[in-house]
Amino acid sequence: MASAMASAARLDLDGKPIEAMTICMIGAGGFIGSHLCEKLMAETPHTVLAVDVYSDKIKHLLDPAEGQEASRHPWGGRIQFHRLNIKHDSRLEGLIKMSDLTINLAAICTPADYNTRPLDTIYSNFIDALPVVRYCSENSKRLIHFSTCEVYGKTIGSFLPKDHPLRKEPEFFVLKEDASPCIFGSIEKQRWSYACAKQLIERLIYAEGAENGLEFTIVRPFNWIGPRMDFIPGIDGPSEGVPRVLACFSNNLLRREPLKLVDGGQSQRTFVYIKDAIEAVLLMIENPARANGQIFNVGNPNNEATVKQLAEIMTQVYAKVSGEPPLEVPTIDVSSKEFYGEGYDDSDRRIPDMTIINKQLGWNPKTSLWDLLDSTLTYQHKTYAEAIRRSLAKPAASS
Repeated sequence: MASAMASAARLDLDGKPIEAMTICMIGAGGFIGSHLCEKLMAETPHTVLAVDVYSDKIKHLLDPAEGQEASRHPWGGRIQFHRLNIKHDSRLEGLIKMSDLTINLAAICTPADYNTRPLDTIYSNFIDALPVVRYCSENSKRLIHFSTCEVYGKTIGSFLPKDHPLRKEPEFFVLKEDASPCIFGSIEKQRWSYACAKQLIERLIYAEGAENGLEFTIVRPFNWIGPRMDFIPGIDGPSEGVPRVLACFSNNLLRREPLKLVDGGQSQRTFVYIKDAIEAVLLMIENPARANGQIFNVGNPNNEATVKQLAEIMTQVYAKVSGEPPLEVPTIDVSSKEFYGEGYDDSDRRIPDMTIINKQLGWNPKTSLWDLLDSTLTYQHKTYAEAIRRSLAKPAASS
């Protein structure tokens, strides 16, 4: 009922009524997809065809056919889960044909895999995306494709001497969608396989738009973080798995282990809260006249920190959330080769220019780094602390 009331009064940024649409969301069961599905169910009249191989993160949204109580799901059948792998499933084109919009979130996007599984990384982020783009283009369906801020690679400023005054000039480190070059490391630095594959699919999508009229929007996320990001090794993911930095640090904090700083944690990043970022995506979905043909940075330039600073803040926040004192030695340094393997390389800074998204959609992030980490680590502690405690107790009990 809340959605019906909202739909009657909902207008886009140009004052036009927002019509209900069917959205094929590929990768709906992941971190971003689960938050986007929640937003669409709670605040819009849209229907989601949720495509993924896993549904754990959206099982609370699925209809009674998935074993849920109907009374808990006022959106009824507006979200339908389709368990399929886009690599080799002929049903994908049919789902795209049934939809008004396709959102492609599917990707291998964990840095630990880029140089250890470069073939899988390239196939996942380029080859597997090809049929999605083709089906959208051939059937005249709109596409929102999720890329990455990694397509920018290294900043121009990183090639200047460390004490060079130009390093402080924004034009040498702030990343602009329509102006900044894309600078990758050498071929043997296979860490860039991810960025290269993402850039190539971006160029293909842009070309489909220019030559065949594909309506598209490309999203470049800048370190979106929040609850349900990645996994905790040995609890809801492989014990030997290496998730992204937020989950890696969360795992260390939960286990009361020092946080590992790769090469001293000197790389600088900006972090944006997932709920802020999802607001931006909803604006793209519902304002096609303003979003089509655009590439959008989505990040928070006010939340910049080195990875070392991130570790320090997370340590303080987790002590507050858990009530446990920080370790006497909260961090240790490890080499990138030791942590990620041969062929790793990294960008120095990632600060998004926000001009285009602010002009087109009027979007700005709201949540501070401390607040988003407080919310996220509260979730991590509530969700995982007891499971970690039990897993750590097992060897002692058996011995």
